[in-house]
Amino acid sequence: MTTKREFLKTLAAGGAIAGFPAIVRAQQMEDVTYLLPAPATLPAFIPWVLAQQRGYYAREGLKVTFQSGKGGVDVAKQVGAGNAPIGGAIGDTPIIARAQGIPVKAVAVLGGGALTNLVVHEGQGVNGPADLKGKMVTVLSYQDTTYFSLLGMLASANLKKTDLDIQAAGPTGIWQQFAQGKAAAFAGPVDWALNAKGAGANPKIFRGDSFFPSMAQAILASDEMIQKRPELIGKLVRATLRGLADVLKEGKGVVPDYVAGAPGFKGKEAFIEDVVALYTEFTYKGQKVLGAMDPERLGKVQKFYVGEGIVPKEVPVAELYTNRFVS
Repeated sequence: MTTKREFLKTLAAGGAIAGFPAIVRAQQMEDVTYLLPAPATLPAFIPWVLAQQRGYYAREGLKVTFQSGKGGVDVAKQVGAGNAPIGGAIGDTPIIARAQGIPVKAVAVLGGGALTNLVVHEGQGVNGPADLKGKMVTVLSYQDTTYFSLLGMLASANLKKTDLDIQAAGPTGIWQQFAQGKAAAFAGPVDWALNAKGAGANPKIFRGDSFFPSMAQAILASDEMIQKRPELIGKLVRATLRGLADVLKEGKGVVPDYVAGAPGFKGKEAFIEDVVALYTEFTYKGQKVLGAMDPERLGKVQKFYVGEGIVPKEVPVAELYTNRFVS
């Protein structure tokens, strides 16, 4: 009869002892679908990929699978319907979702800046929204927060959408038309500015939140999940914010691990280093408590959305977010 000690010796001799606890842990892992507004391998999702690649989700006992939705509002609908326990969008998204009766909240915001910034051509006379009158500007779509953020930027200069030519150009056309000189500016994330630069443009980036208080990416959860599975939401938020914290602390030092998790960027490490630097400067920096929503800022965005008719009415700001998982 083989004793327990002899069994362990046999495993060790075969090199299996190191893997044995991992097998046990793997059997205890909870499968979780994390719904993102676009493919997880896009540079905008570096903190998420790091959390996966560095094992932060696994350490929380979670086996996370990223799936792609069709933008932030679609993610909110899927999360609100219970088709995924958690999702990614923009901090502004719950304003739109709640107005449509979708019961979701932002449970964390990844940065103190904004995802949507204003990108213009260096040296061509555009130094802010006021200089866009009569010019062509591209956005992702007319239903996307890049468009709503642009409207907010224009309002800071007393301009309306009819004062210029705003074109919905899609995820590649938005920066390609800019790079080709057809558009004087575009509203979007900083990695698209780098795409335009790679195509021959000389872009200059203005902070979007210096004109309009739009927000960075957010983590969304439904009211039901927050009530019934707060420990799961807490684990997902904690692990994702660890990925963000690594970016803020290490800078380009995270690039090798990110590329390991997003191998399509192998050989493009210099590009990703630039992405990390720009996201850190324009989007990720600026929070006193990492992940915390600023309710005053959220309230200002909601008032603008209502004033522009983007949503029909205000809801209590407290229904749009919770900071319980980040404090």
